[in-house]
Amino acid sequence: MNRFQRPAWRTAAALALSLCALGAQAQDKSVELKFAHWLPASHPLAKLGFEPWAKSVEEASKGSIKVMLFPAQQLGKAADHYDMARDGIAQMTWVNPGYQAGRFPLIAAGELPFLLGKPGPSSAALDQWYRSYAGNEMKDVKLCFAHVHVGTFHSKTPISEPGQLKGMKIRSANGTVAQTMSLLGATNVQVSAPESRDAIQKGLADAITFPWNSIISFGIDKAVKYHTDMRFYASAFVWVMNKPWYDGLAAGQKKVIDDHCNNTWASKVGASWGDEEDSGRTTLEARAGHTLVKVTPEQLGAWKKAVEPVYTKWVEAANATGVNGTAALDSLRKELAARGAQ
Repeated sequence: MNRFQRPAWRTAAALALSLCALGAQAQDKSVELKFAHWLPASHPLAKLGFEPWAKSVEEASKGSIKVMLFPAQQLGKAADHYDMARDGIAQMTWVNPGYQAGRFPLIAAGELPFLLGKPGPSSAALDQWYRSYAGNEMKDVKLCFAHVHVGTFHSKTPISEPGQLKGMKIRSANGTVAQTMSLLGATNVQVSAPESRDAIQKGLADAITFPWNSIISFGIDKAVKYHTDMRFYASAFVWVMNKPWYDGLAAGQKKVIDDHCNNTWASKVGASWGDEEDSGRTTLEARAGHTLVKVTPEQLGAWKKAVEPVYTKWVEAANATGVNGTAALDSLRKELAARGAQ
């Protein structure tokens, strides 16, 4: 073989290797991804988040990753979903970390009252910020992404001032809200979202902290008639994955998952679900028998002053993990501002 033929030979060899690699990728072993959550299958997040994500993963993997959705606590209780991913009961789960108060103190920053605003930008900001801490705080699992919803009080009687909570029984959305309710003199009722309507109808709770449209999708609008017109709290959520399952994927499949576990998806899910939740405000405002309780600027100022100790407690909890709580909170505020979350 002369020197003029050698490049052609090398080109042919390289092409053959490339075709082999492509063939191997195309023949990735088919795997199942059990994705468990605790919302009804008809819930807006299921339609706007879980199902589009699953479809996109299947398409990007050319069908080698089959996503099976298990809604409505089919594989376990809402509070158990983090451990379900860790233990491989499901390969992916949707988790409300606030359902286990104190276990995940850093992501609880996303629950601080009045800190977060628009759900889409707030989700993107929290997800970006939390990626620096998730490797330690949630080391048992692989974080896919974080997002939030934002909500308020829905009650049997009007709530417009913090002093009105004293003596009331409130179903709190997460541990930080529960801490806030205790600070303001209310009694906490600890039940998950699917159990909330029953708690109110049985008189176990006088009010609930919930996002707007979920009040309707969970049927809680049959039990409460007053809705405080302010962004009071947020709940942070994480999509987490079983580590051994992810580690066992082929390289091409890992790339598909990585491309679906990023800040772009956090923003997309946060915005689509958040906009849908916020639409419930207009629905309830127009519905007979329901009243939006307005909050004056003076009343809003009183609320914000009343919850200041909750911020202090978060900083202390963060410090106890070895993180500089003040600096971390400042960093989150800057990320929120950069995203235009308010």
